[in-house]
Amino acid sequence: MSEKVKTSKAPAAIGPYSQAVRTGNLVFTSGQIALDPETGNIVPGGIVEQAEQVMKNLAEVLKAAGTGFDKAVKTVCFLADIGDFAVFNEVYGKYITSAPARSCVAVKSLPKGALCEVEVIAEV
Repeated sequence: MSEKVKTSKAPAAIGPYSQAVRTGNLVFTSGQIALDPETGNIVPGGIVEQAEQVMKNLAEVLKAAGTGFDKAVKTVCFLADIGDFAVFNEVYGKYITSAPARSCVAVKSLPKGALCEVEVIAEV
């Protein structure tokens, strides 16, 4: 049986989905963009500031699910500009050090004009 994960320390879903779903010993996060949980707005700045906020949001969702980045087994990263790949990796690498499997792709656009989005699958 699965359970929905919800925390007020990360942005509320902006559509008909959950912040994460925990099933068995795995948690699947929805993609997080750089929304400030208090205002619901994209944080000001560029890719560094947005990537930092994305990772902070994910950390809170994972914590609410009873896990953390150290238990990540797969991440999927979306970039609005593949030219941000190296800078994004610097921020990502500060938070996710366990080298899980990963995909990272450039997309045409992201919700609310975000520069990056990340989702995580982690063990609980």
